[in-house]
Amino acid sequence: MAIVRLSTPLRKFNQGKPEVEAGGSTLKEVLQNIDASNPGFADKVLEKGEIKRFVNIYVNNEDVRLGKGLETQIGEKDVVSILPAVSGG
Repeated sequence: MAIVRLSTPLRKFNQGKPEVEAGGSTLKEVLQNIDASNPGFADKVLEKGEIKRFVNIYVNNEDVRLGKGLETQIGEKDVVSILPAVSGG
């Protein structure tokens, strides 16, 4: 199973813990599996079946938007990081 690192706002779906293990062969499956045991999780990350604009997801430090997005292949030892986008001036 992959390790999914959660940003602080998402930890409420995992009893305050910063990481959760989740199975799935694609990023989409991993997110769906987390949501199955933590209802409401996917609503914070996805919108209309796509990654929300202000959410960044990395697999092994690679931005999934620059690759296959939700269809990114996930291996058992992969690390998925979900972070809010940060902006400032």
